[in-house]
Amino acid sequence: MTRPFAWLDASLAIVASAVLVACGGDSGDAASAPPAVTITSAGANPVSYWNEIASATINQPASAGGTPEEARPNNAVDLATVHIAIYDAVMAIAQTYKPYAIVPAAPSDGASQEAATAAAAYGVLKGLFPSRSATYQTAYDTAVAAIADGTARSRGLALGAEVAGKILTLRANDGRSVAYPTFISGTSPGQFRAATNPVGRENPYIRPFVVAGVSQFRAPGPPALTSAAYAADVNETKALGAATSATRTDAQTEIARFHTEAPPLFWSRNLRTFATTSASLADQARLMAMVWVTQADAADTCFESKYTYLAWRPSSAITLDGDGNAATTADPAWTPVVPTPNHPEYPAAHGCVSGAMAEILRLYYGTDSVTFDFTSTVTSSTHHFTSLGALVDEVTTARIAGGMHFRSALVDGEAVGRNVAQWVAGHAFQKR
Repeated sequence: MTRPFAWLDASLAIVASAVLVACGGDSGDAASAPPAVTITSAGANPVSYWNEIASATINQPASAGGTPEEARPNNAVDLATVHIAIYDAVMAIAQTYKPYAIVPAAPSDGASQEAATAAAAYGVLKGLFPSRSATYQTAYDTAVAAIADGTARSRGLALGAEVAGKILTLRANDGRSVAYPTFISGTSPGQFRAATNPVGRENPYIRPFVVAGVSQFRAPGPPALTSAAYAADVNETKALGAATSATRTDAQTEIARFHTEAPPLFWSRNLRTFATTSASLADQARLMAMVWVTQADAADTCFESKYTYLAWRPSSAITLDGDGNAATTADPAWTPVVPTPNHPEYPAAHGCVSGAMAEILRLYYGTDSVTFDFTSTVTSSTHHFTSLGALVDEVTTARIAGGMHFRSALVDGEAVGRNVAQWVAGHAFQKR
């Protein structure tokens, strides 16, 4: 974990290229497009720090009792809830962008943005995860103690607490508590097989943040089993993703493994860096709200499509007879090089999320030419990217070379993510 409140020790050293666009270069017009951006962390700040505390709070084992969030924590949805509270609290003071939902009654004149950020994040975490206070209580106490006592602090704390309470009311009963029966595995060609209850079944029921509904951008559906597109998908993954593949390179194997870190931890840590390149707390708050609302709505949209189509994984499609396609041949001994997640194949969740993240960052910065690094705890390596599209391309390679997905699921998933990101950027977090 980042050293708490290192951002209080000295002024941030700002990366000039990131500063040029941090105020929201959302235009895609080539004549006004910002220059290429380099993401280099200048150290923790209030927004990135509370993102880290929130992620650590959310990503703990689920508990049978307690709140719905404690019983079914959802990293993207719960981080989005924290960040819209931070965003609305900070914007009530900064007045640079339209609120997501809440205009607090508490006075904002002279209020401390740092205090408002702490109170908003703390209030949401306490409301969602009251049994996990050991993770966030000391962080809050330390943050408040580090802010000079006075009217600015007291007003910021009151404002942040008010916003947190109203955001909790807005997001109450978000649908994740839905009851569903034991999953019955498919038996016909093309149907998803699962030995146990698959994961993510609650996602299609969670109320979205900005999109009109989780079916608004439903994927078009996987290729027909008898189609040439399906045969091409199967044969590509069969060759490249097999545990004993003769065509997969060492570099592709590393890429596949790199992207098998648990997504909540992988995305939280790597996206946090983007919040550490601007001196403006308001810009930090806006970026993280955009990122996590987009990821939440994209993931829930993706899983709505998954459980609509219930498409089988390569581990079934390649090993079982009966697809009726003369261009495919079953191989009962085939196994993927890395384990396959327990949820339907189409569309690919990694495709949905990477497509969404690349697009929302492109819209924020106004360019695809963003240079950044991602790390993975699985491979203990760093991957360097010089464009947002390069990340999406690598994710596509990773899931095919890993034997978990077909290309069509990734391509269509990426389109789902882009559609969600464009909708979010067009309907929320805009300039006043």
